Parts: sequence; C-alpha cells; structure tokens
Amino acid sequence: MSEKAKETEEEFSFKCPSCKDGIITINKTIYDSQDGDKLLILKFECNECNFTKNDIIPMATKMIPGMITLKVKSERDLKSKIYRSPTGKLEIPELELLVEPGPRADFYFTNVEGILLRFEEAVRIYKNNLNESDPQYSDIEIILGDLDKAIKGEFPFTLKITDLAGGSYIMPQDESHYSFEPREYERSDNEYNFNDS
Repeated sequence: MSEKAKETEEEFSFKCPSCKDGIITINKTIYDSQDGDKLLILKFECNECNFTKNDIIPMATKMIPGMITLKVKSERDLKSKIYRSPTGKLEIPELELLVEPGPRADFYFTNVEGILLRFEEAVRIYKNNLNESDPQYSDIEIILGDLDKAIKGEFPFTLKITDLAGGSYIMPQDESHYSFEPREYERSDNEYNFNDS
C-alpha cells in the first residue's frame, strides 16, 4: 500500500444485504492522490457470502444539494474532474444522454473525457443490438458522431449534475464555465405512500 494511504478496519453488526446471515466488515482507506486530492475509499465485505462493494468519496465533496453546470467549450474543459455520486443525475442535453440516480447506480470519479468515453461505449453496445433497418439506427449514428467530436473538443456541450443529496461535484479547469445552483429537496406525501384512508 502507498505510504500516502492510511487504512483502518471497523466491524459493524448489521446483516449482509445479500445473504442476510453474514456480518459486514468495512475497510476504510484515506488516500492522498498525486494531484493533491484526498479520497476516502470504502470496501464493504461479508464474512459469509463474499459479497463486496466498493465506494470512493472525494474529501472535497461539500454535501450541498443543488445543480452543477459545466459549459464544455474546449479540449481543456475535458480535463475538468467529475465526481458523480449514486444520488446524482448526470445529463448532457445536446447529446440526449442521461444517467439517472438510484440505489444500484455507480459512482464516477473521472474527468469529462472519461464520462464521454463511458457514454460512447454504452451507445456503441446499444447500436450493435439494433438492425440497420431500425428507425433509431441513424439517430444513434448521429449521436456517436457528435460524441466523437465532443471527445476531441470539437463539439461544445453542457454537462449537468443534479444531486439532491449534495454528494457530487465538479472541479473545473476554467471557473468561468462553471456554475452551481443550490436546491432544496422537499419530499411529497406520495413518496412515502401516505394516504388519507
């Protein structure tokens, strides 16, 4: 392990969500990356069924709910760092691309270029499952063409992350292309399945 990483282990007495019998052990590592970021790396592991789950939480996360917007106008902006937590909705409207939040959602710790490459891979897989006669086929080819230009810094677009838990953030290369709009999250009665009966 790197000299810049400190590892601790704690055992919690809650049951494993997979097998319901085992005990979850959490290994926590705080890592100092070469560019100065501090990362909290968590590994959840069951002592019975070998269930494991990893998570990475940048220590720079401010935990303020809101919508983060980055205007990507040049190749330099592609190097802006992105942390998208599982509670964050990530979208690029110009490319009609969207990642919804949810309990099974992955975290992303990458840069804008890395996000585009993930999208490109997913769109290519989708395209490969279509027949050329499918009405969506030509639309998908257009999106792939635009993605290719975006990866080269030749297609300006807007990257938005809406995170009502506040766990996501962007570290822009150019502050003038970045904005943050705080938002409050109010749950409706329907979300709790309340009713009058």
